[in-house]
Amino acid sequence: MSGELICKYNPQGTESEYEMPRYTDEFKEQVVRKMMPPNAMSVAELSREIGISGATLYNWRNKYRKEGKAVPADPSNPERWSGENKLAVLIESAALNEQELSEYCRRKGLYVEQILRWKEAAIAGNESGERLTKAERQALKKERSKSRRLEKELNRKEKALAEIAALLVLKKKAQAIWGEDEDV
Repeated sequence: MSGELICKYNPQGTESEYEMPRYTDEFKEQVVRKMMPPNAMSVAELSREIGISGATLYNWRNKYRKEGKAVPADPSNPERWSGENKLAVLIESAALNEQELSEYCRRKGLYVEQILRWKEAAIAGNESGERLTKAERQALKKERSKSRRLEKELNRKEKALAEIAALLVLKKKAQAIWGEDEDV
């Protein structure tokens, strides 16, 4: 870590000088690795631990992402990673043999099966043809909301039916215990 002399003005309007810290690439890489599984530390947590601002850590993480290195947004759940991060993992692990892949997965906090599933999904997605048009996406969204609404209605009706069935059973038991009620 080295520094560069920076000239700033303090709240009183007087000029003050301080040295802005410069971090080595190795240090930055170590810090970014702490954000990745298995450590999976949040930016806020890491910022408190090492005393570097969260904005700086976000910049470092984004830089590594742009370089094609897999730095997940949600390290606790790799299945929720973006397609870009999953693709970066597939590219990094493409030329690895079984043993190297296992070691890679341990370092990244992943499972071999996840990577194989992502690979199959990527292949299937590539073979599926073209992407949906905007109209098709809207129609699909409409159908999904209609399906959810119908499922809710069905659940409500099933609950009502179960309640009525329970009331009928109770009525029959009451009649068996106290006899026929002629007032009804």
